[in-house]
Amino acid sequence: MAHTETMLESKEIFNGRVIRVTVDKVQLEDGTTSTREIVHHHGGACILPVDADGSVTMVRQFRYAFGEEIWELPAGKLEADEDPFEAAKRELSEECGLTADNFIDLGVVYATVGYDSEKIYLWAATGLHSTAQHLDAGEFLDVVKMPFDEALGLVMDGTIKDSKTQVALLKYAQLRAKV
Repeated sequence: MAHTETMLESKEIFNGRVIRVTVDKVQLEDGTTSTREIVHHHGGACILPVDADGSVTMVRQFRYAFGEEIWELPAGKLEADEDPFEAAKRELSEECGLTADNFIDLGVVYATVGYDSEKIYLWAATGLHSTAQHLDAGEFLDVVKMPFDEALGLVMDGTIKDSKTQVALLKYAQLRAKV
C-alpha cells in the first residue's frame, strides 16, 4: 500500500525571490490531521565537468547560510518553468567558462525531503571547451581543476559537504567503474 497525505488547506506565509513558504493542514492516512511547513523552490541544475584527462572542474564559494566556504560543482537555481538542462549548460559557462560537446544525465536529487520541494537535476559534461566566464553580479568563487580521484577523496573525507556535488561525483564514479 502506498502511503499518502492529502492537503486540506494551505496558507502562504512568505513569498520571496528564491522561495515561497506555506503552512499546510494535511489529512494523514489514518484520518487524523497534521501541519506541514513547506519551502517551495523552482529547483536547480548541477553539472560535473570532466575533461579529457579525467580531471574535474569545481568551484569554491562562501555560503552565507553555513558561514563557510563550500566546495561545489557548478550549479544554479532554476527560474520558473526553465529547462533544467539549459540551466546546467548556462551554469557551466557562467561559473567555469566552459562549454561541452557531450552530456550524461545523472538523475535528480531531492535536496531536503522533509520540508523542501527543491529538485536538483544532475549532469556530467565531457568534450569541454574554454569560453569566457561571466559570473552573476555579486557572485564570487574560485574555479579549481583537480583529478577525479582527488575530488572523490574530498567527498569521502568530509571536505565536500554539498549533497548535489557528492551525489554527482559518486554516480559518475559508478559509471566510470562500469567502463
